[in-house]
Amino acid sequence: MTIGVFLTFLGVLLLCIAKGWFVGWALLAGLALFFALGLRRGCPAKAMCTIAIEKAKKSGIVITVMLLVGAITGLWRASGTITYCIHHGMRLITPPLFLLLAFLICAALSYVLGTSFGVASTAGVILMALARFGGVSELITGGTVLSGVFFGDRCSPASSSASLVAAVTETRLYDNVRKMFATGLPPLLLCFAFHGALSLKNPLQAVDGAMAAAMEEAFTLSWLTLVPALLMLLLPLFRVPIRAAMLWSIAAAALVAATVQHMPLGAILRAALLGYQAEGPLEAVLSGGGVRNILSTCFILVLTGLYSGLLEGIHVLEPLQEHILHIGRRLGRFPAAILAGLGAAMVFCNQSIAIMLSEQLLRPSYRDKTELAIDIENAGVLLSALIPWSIAVTAPLRMLGVGPEALPYAALLWLTPLTYLFTKKHFFPAGSAQPALSPAPQERQDQL
Repeated sequence: MTIGVFLTFLGVLLLCIAKGWFVGWALLAGLALFFALGLRRGCPAKAMCTIAIEKAKKSGIVITVMLLVGAITGLWRASGTITYCIHHGMRLITPPLFLLLAFLICAALSYVLGTSFGVASTAGVILMALARFGGVSELITGGTVLSGVFFGDRCSPASSSASLVAAVTETRLYDNVRKMFATGLPPLLLCFAFHGALSLKNPLQAVDGAMAAAMEEAFTLSWLTLVPALLMLLLPLFRVPIRAAMLWSIAAAALVAATVQHMPLGAILRAALLGYQAEGPLEAVLSGGGVRNILSTCFILVLTGLYSGLLEGIHVLEPLQEHILHIGRRLGRFPAAILAGLGAAMVFCNQSIAIMLSEQLLRPSYRDKTELAIDIENAGVLLSALIPWSIAVTAPLRMLGVGPEALPYAALLWLTPLTYLFTKKHFFPAGSAQPALSPAPQERQDQL
């Protein structure tokens, strides 16, 4: 019956994807199916609800960050922060190096801030606007930004995904970070060459005079409009938590919109909640953002949190674990980690679930916990962002205003697993040469 439930859920998910429907409905249907499976297995409904809700509560921090990101993307537009960066950035950036600099800027900021969503919604939005004004392909620029923002998402000490990997594998975060830098150097050099070549072939064009005039007419381009961005960049350097830095940036952007751009309070609130609406020639490149634009992502986050608890409680993963062990013995542990991470991300549309399920499925195969942590980082964490319906990538793509066609240009996401597949033996020589271990005998502890 378990296989039937999985197949039914996958069928509903594929139908939603094929029809272009919101995948949250498929996840909601799947949640009902697994809940019914738990009842069939004799699990009390109240106990299942309790454990699912407890797991879902852990997604509250991520949801809070997402809502703040939505407000920032609207208010930075309304305050003139993005327009100021466009207006001056077009004159400062060397045209043939635009895409390479975009990659390096996003990689550096994501390492400092530790959030792909935060960098995509701030620096990424600015760089996309620059590309639109300068005639650079939106898809290439969007992929380049994604490539950069996931550098820090994978290996920054401030990254929530890196912290989650360290927590579930019971390893030291900074030990993992050092190992991730070592394993990440070959793909980083290849990314430098890849984005450098794209940059030379797609130089930034001079800004159109009419566009520049429209920006100067629509906004007061005072240096004060840069304050919200500076707060977002500098406060984390002084160990201010990312959510607090976002709140300060939101407050500064609202204040600048009111005092410098002379926007009424109602218009400022609309920009934060519903998104900013530009007019005239600026409409295509400046409109967007707002909390409303991120609500569907928050809904999926809640659902995947419920899934995590429910699947753990009704014990449906044990048969899958045996299959992963068999694959690990035949093909190697990292290929097994790739399959586990890809499968979890494709089914549950979430990077956090991919991390937690990968650890549960792979744990018996590894002697070295650090090796397990690095394999998860180089597989599930990055490959989740290559699944077009996963919120790891749908949210940043929505912020950047491009579709999944940009993913082939996000070189870091596919170069890292590819290079690690061939270089892992240099970092874990003993572990990579040995067959996967059989799971250690352990008592099964029922949670329900």
